[in-house]
Amino acid sequence: MRAIVIGGGMFGASTAYHLARNGAKVTIIDQVHPGKATLAGAGIVCPWATQIEEPEWYEMYASGARYYDQLIADLSADSETELGYRKVGALVTSLDTSDLKAAGERIERRTKSAPEAGEVSLLSPSEAQAKFPVLRQGLPAYYIPGGARVDARLLSAAMIRAAVRLGATYSSDFATLETHNERVFCRVGSGKLLEADEIVVAAGAWASQILEPLGLSHPVKPQKGQIVHLRLPGVATAQWPVLLPMTSHYMLAFDDSRVVVGATRENDAGFDYRVTAAGQAEVLNAGLQIAPGLANAELIETRIGFRPAGPTIKPIFGRVPGLQGVSVANGLGAGGISIGPFAGKLLSELISGKPTELPATAYAPGR
Repeated sequence: MRAIVIGGGMFGASTAYHLARNGAKVTIIDQVHPGKATLAGAGIVCPWATQIEEPEWYEMYASGARYYDQLIADLSADSETELGYRKVGALVTSLDTSDLKAAGERIERRTKSAPEAGEVSLLSPSEAQAKFPVLRQGLPAYYIPGGARVDARLLSAAMIRAAVRLGATYSSDFATLETHNERVFCRVGSGKLLEADEIVVAAGAWASQILEPLGLSHPVKPQKGQIVHLRLPGVATAQWPVLLPMTSHYMLAFDDSRVVVGATRENDAGFDYRVTAAGQAEVLNAGLQIAPGLANAELIETRIGFRPAGPTIKPIFGRVPGLQGVSVANGLGAGGISIGPFAGKLLSELISGKPTELPATAYAPGR
């Protein structure tokens, strides 16, 4: 099977990698837009604490976390070493004691069937602060050993490299779609027209622009996120757990004394690449409220990313009704890092005519 995958973010990279593993001849075309969510994202894999209870979505979310162990093992076996993934554990806390109690009950209920989460424990304030030294004093926290952090740039690049070693081709290029004799073709920046058995549009927040010439109104819009990167010079942050304070914000650390605080969720900003005063203030204030020890950290950068946000929290993937050989992989929103690799595997199975690990009908375009 010949497949073209438009988009090299988490969803597209995973789809291309798994298609290549299934023996398809894959062409990956990625324009590498500034603001691509994967380039901005510093992600957390810890579904067990989420406050969203929608059953189908949670099953996808939890399956995405479970799949990471297999994905990392497969990529490592494919000689990939720069994966951007590490299980550092997760701290779940809250300034509201009732919220923390509710979180503990959810975590206990969900981790009973999730051995990959590890043995959960309730830490005293001093124990929690020992794991995350800049944390506000007096806050107990649930510790989930299976929580992980992800550098989405590194992981998506690793999946693309692995796909290329399996025979895929990759180009950073512009792509449009057009129909000829009721078939859909992909035209690249040079003007060359490419034909395939399956074209997968995994272009994130830009997918609507690619699908519009086919007469399709794709219900995914950019959700702007501003994410702040701080540095604590000389502080060893490599083993700090991710921090979930039961708000829309979060915190995680990387190896280079870097702490990331995110992120805004701006639904009506369009493709606004500016770092705004309000966005910066929102993220910094949220971060300092839960981790006042960051007050003297150096502000080194603020990244802008545009999440592909659909009309619901569910992703959108599968074949497009009425168009032969066209599939969509999109709509991951804020769950892209957790769900993207697993959803790409599911889509590759669907396209290849294989049984999918989870039913995919609930995520089909036009559902």
